[in-house]
Amino acid sequence: MIKMIFCARRHPSLSREAFLDYWLNQHGPLFLKHAADYRALRYVQSHTLAIPLNEAIRASRGAAPEYDGVGEIWWASEEDFRAAVSSEAVQKLRNMFVEDEARFIDLASSSVFFTAEHVLLE
Repeated sequence: MIKMIFCARRHPSLSREAFLDYWLNQHGPLFLKHAADYRALRYVQSHTLAIPLNEAIRASRGAAPEYDGVGEIWWASEEDFRAAVSSEAVQKLRNMFVEDEARFIDLASSSVFFTAEHVLLE
């Protein structure tokens, strides 16, 4: 199992509320419509809360400012992901998703990477 993690910062033209609304109610359903083409097994959006605890925990560690949210998409394997993204169906969808992400995400200050999960506490 592999997971793609997308640590997202909102487009500078959007408030956090507008960013989260678009991500959840526009981009999310758009991805779900094509999730089978991508062979995605699971898709989760984690929206950063606007609460004082975030600043307190960041300051206590000297950490960088938080992301506006984190997206996670699971695949059965790296091979399954590669097969999906090289398919004709997903090749046709690629530009649409990149253009949609650019509407609400500041791609230059966001981060995306693949991980393997190691559960230490269930």
